Amino acid sequence: MDWQKFAEEMALLARSLLKQDSVQQTLDEIAVSAVKLVDGCDAAGILAVRKGRAVTLASYGDMVEESDRRQGELGEGPCFDLARRTDDDRVFRVADMTRPQPDWPRYAEAARELGIGSMTGVLLYTHEEDFGALNLYARRPGTFTEDIATAGWLLASHAAVALADARTIDQLEHALETRHAIGEAMGILRERHGMSDEEAFGVLRKISQNHNIKLRDVAERIREKRPADPA
Repeated sequence: MDWQKFAEEMALLARSLLKQDSVQQTLDEIAVSAVKLVDGCDAAGILAVRKGRAVTLASYGDMVEESDRRQGELGEGPCFDLARRTDDDRVFRVADMTRPQPDWPRYAEAARELGIGSMTGVLLYTHEEDFGALNLYARRPGTFTEDIATAGWLLASHAAVALADARTIDQLEHALETRHAIGEAMGILRERHGMSDEEAFGVLRKISQNHNIKLRDVAERIREKRPADPA
């Protein structure tokens, strides 16, 4: 492993990830970069588990989505074990998937059917019952040595920082859009019914509470019902 070259590539990747315009573009770039930068990696993906349901957030290469689906259906696999660990180790490595795997025999059989020879993965985040992991796949057994697994861990560390940043940006943009929608809906109510700001917001909040609808959704409905401006 040429660590100097890898470090240079990591620096370029960090800048590239921060330039992405959305969380999804960041996730996609992480998966693509994993295959490009980690020696022997044939496919990569980011698996999220949300309240027990497996979701493929990003994938690059064959086998990823089907592997995620099988782990979700079976409720077992290296990603699930990784999230349940109580120690500080955030990395798993399966050197040879063609050998018996007593911890998750049903998934191991499915993985062999998919042509997976070896795997490694890194936990990206955990939140209550949810978690996300970056998983790397190789068709050849023995691909992910300790050095290669370390390279994957370094890549995932960059990915986790970029993902947190991207999610923060998305949350801020969503908050701004929500504020704009509520402000416009309040303006419509003021104009239509002669209400004050406080009265208009009170109406929105009351509808939200009585019908168990998010405030932004109430505002959007009022905006959609606004009569079109005359030509």
